[in-house]
Amino acid sequence: MDIAFDNSFHREMEGFYAPAEAAVPSAPKLLVFNQTLAATLGIDAANVDDDSLAHLFSGATLPGGAAPLAFAYAGHQFGHFSSQLGDGRALLLGEILAPDGRRFDVQLKGSGPTPFSRNGDGKAAIGPVLREFLVSEAMAAMHVPTTRSLAAVATGDRVQRERAHPGAVLTRIAGSHIRVGTFQFFAAHFGAEHVIRLSNYTIARHFPELAAAANPHLALLAAVIERQCLLVANWMGLGFIHGVMNTDNVAVSGETIDYGPCAFMDRFAVHSVFSSIDANGRYAYGNQPAIMNWNMARFAEALLPAIHAVNPQDVEAAKVLVADIVEQFRTIWLATMRQKLGLGAPHSSDAGLIDGLFDALEQYGPDFTLFFRALATLLRGDASAMQALLPEPDAMAPWIASWWAQLEREPLSPLERAAAMDAANPLYIPRNHRVEEVLGAAEQGDLAPFLALLEVVRAPYAERADWAHHAQPGPAEAAPYVTFCGT
Repeated sequence: MDIAFDNSFHREMEGFYAPAEAAVPSAPKLLVFNQTLAATLGIDAANVDDDSLAHLFSGATLPGGAAPLAFAYAGHQFGHFSSQLGDGRALLLGEILAPDGRRFDVQLKGSGPTPFSRNGDGKAAIGPVLREFLVSEAMAAMHVPTTRSLAAVATGDRVQRERAHPGAVLTRIAGSHIRVGTFQFFAAHFGAEHVIRLSNYTIARHFPELAAAANPHLALLAAVIERQCLLVANWMGLGFIHGVMNTDNVAVSGETIDYGPCAFMDRFAVHSVFSSIDANGRYAYGNQPAIMNWNMARFAEALLPAIHAVNPQDVEAAKVLVADIVEQFRTIWLATMRQKLGLGAPHSSDAGLIDGLFDALEQYGPDFTLFFRALATLLRGDASAMQALLPEPDAMAPWIASWWAQLEREPLSPLERAAAMDAANPLYIPRNHRVEEVLGAAEQGDLAPFLALLEVVRAPYAERADWAHHAQPGPAEAAPYVTFCGT
């Protein structure tokens, strides 16, 4: 199978990466392949057998035109700066141009050690690989900017973590793998010339319209801040908790990247944390906007040498951009919630209504995903779904009355509004207990439950009777859910 690589980062950015090679797996076997994504990328795999795909997307066979490399980057991890991290278990095979002209990275995760592995084995276990495949495909189906998963391949090898697990490799597709931490690495070690070069490449690749700006590097800061505000508002609107918002996990493209200890809330609680390594709740659900702000301040610091080189006075403008993030996010967040609540044009009462909703959600703790679907059901004249979510039938009656009064300011019919809300609020998400069930089965060699759940989360909005169990939260008496990085 041919992949038409066009490897601009390898070609133009020598000194920003380390050449590397994949470790050859002992017995590669294809677990799942994303034919729809392959077609979008212009990869014709329709007549390629599974064995060939397994060899190609495990690192066993290097495709023609590939130029494998590992990215260098640094990062603030839980607030502490690590000056050298880099791709310790990932390998960029190369870049491809899709038929629509968009450029994408093709990266192997779990393909073995690189110069940045820091004594790690560079491998991945089947659980984290399939988790990323499942959740990233769910996010794409819910219209959240995200990296995508093209293939998952079992290696035939065992990976030792707390115990031995079957090994696997994920093929990840991204607009690029340039991170805030990439800028931090070159700002910390090499200074202005390298930061300018990296910024110019990033602008050419992701924001070509900014090249004509008076200060393109300042314009880049503004563009990345906007994309991060939009991304985190998307996460919050879905009850998604990334779990490890370190600066090395922040893609300047605005894509969700690195699905390690991620999870979706069932019962609403603003301080929800599921990551085993987030003991202090730094990356809790409700902290994500503030952490995004903090990460963007670190990005601004790394970009300052480039901004200053064009115009020293623009350093003050960069400070203003960072200071305005709180208000910018708030505006985007209110727009996100208006859509979820079926509200139309902005109104002065929106902020109070939305803030009041989250106060009530915190007080009564309904299932976050089902709550918004139940609101739409109310518009259809059925209160049973809402009553089933609350400890008392009228628990949120005052807020619901305020919401209803606000809807009546606009001419849209209740049924039309309910349909619009259902199109904005998913019914099926990767429920944590279902994810654990299918990953456990996959580790034992049964991939059928995983494939069934993958089908569900790829169609998150339209209700199906035979999928009713996938919409339900886990048992209330279950132990607190805990996720792990998978490294």
